[in-house]
Amino acid sequence: MDGTMYGYIRVSTKEQNEARQLAAMEQFGISAENMVIEKQSGKDFHRPRYQKLMQRLQPGDILVVKSIDRLGRNYAEILEQWSYLTRKRNVAIVVLDMPLLDTTIAKDLLGTFISDLVLQLLSFVAENERAMIRARQAEGIEAARRRGVKFGRPRREKPPWFDAVYRQWRRGEITQKKAAEHLGLPVSTFAMMAKREMEQNAD
Repeated sequence: MDGTMYGYIRVSTKEQNEARQLAAMEQFGISAENMVIEKQSGKDFHRPRYQKLMQRLQPGDILVVKSIDRLGRNYAEILEQWSYLTRKRNVAIVVLDMPLLDTTIAKDLLGTFISDLVLQLLSFVAENERAMIRARQAEGIEAARRRGVKFGRPRREKPPWFDAVYRQWRRGEITQKKAAEHLGLPVSTFAMMAKREMEQNAD
């Protein structure tokens, strides 16, 4: 490709140092005026400097990042962005730390195969990441339950005079709405408590 090379450098916080990324870009031959430094989380692509860079990119240009996680943290979104840039915008991407992720390599059948392979690799990483997150969440919930941690909304305690009002309602002396009003409860909460009471009495 004969287009312009742009280096995208990202750190998550203002305190982090971007020196290593800058050095890698300089070594790769990217001029200082074509380096974009962003100090923001990579959770998504709604980043001001990244979006401005997207406006500058032209067909045939090359976007260079030191590592894939500098492009972003959400691999599903990276996959979508990768496809958008390489296929719709005709922009090449080079990941310095992973030579396989270099779409400047031949644009013939081999190049297309490599690009597709990269997309499949990213797709696998994205799905694997989601599966690992789900597994860690499930393990964490199970471990918390074993420790006695209860999830969900805590059960609301019955008002002291619930039993007397409940018996009036059961005898048909007052309506469900009136019973809830007496107890200062929403009708749905009274109904839930009444159902629980009936189930306990049935046992």
